[in-house]
Amino acid sequence: MLIGYMRVSKSDGSQTLDLQRDALLAAGIPPEHLYEDLASGRHDARPGLSACLKALQPGNVLVVWKLDRLGRDLKHLINTVDDLRGRDVGFRVLSGAGAQIDTSTANGRLFFGVFAAFAEFERDLIAERTRAGLAAARARGRKGGRPRKMDRTTLLAVQTMLRDTDETSQDIAKRFGIATPTLYMYLNGDGSLKEAGAKLLGLPV
Repeated sequence: MLIGYMRVSKSDGSQTLDLQRDALLAAGIPPEHLYEDLASGRHDARPGLSACLKALQPGNVLVVWKLDRLGRDLKHLINTVDDLRGRDVGFRVLSGAGAQIDTSTANGRLFFGVFAAFAEFERDLIAERTRAGLAAARARGRKGGRPRKMDRTTLLAVQTMLRDTDETSQDIAKRFGIATPTLYMYLNGDGSLKEAGAKLLGLPV
């Protein structure tokens, strides 16, 4: 049995589920087997996804329109699909960069394995960049205590961690020895730049 999941990031009417719904229905999924969320992938609760995952049974296949509709980030995506595989549930992507993924087939499982390997490689690169940023900050004289303001090196490293890890803003701020309010002066919770952050990096505001 095919079960579909769809999501848009905004619930204010500026985004609709129509394109995803049409694609999922065209893939052969009955309307009563469609689950949906109107929520940000990173921070908001997703009751539709929770209900969808709970409804899946061994032998079912979870289908999404694009890869980014399912996971908050790469780590969450890989963990979710690994959990599905352990439950004997397939996973299929209809379009976009992950359209070759169909874990109900041998080729699809192979492709997902390569994809997961690249995701692990990317996480290693993020960790390496973070360590390099901390080392550069220490070389600039940041050996302890809370700085009065953000510097470029720390800003870029913090931005990377906000975007690509599941760590909270508080934990990241603590890791870099800055106050959480200082972090929020320059960045939003999703890692996007505020005006002060853009100015620090020399970007137009």
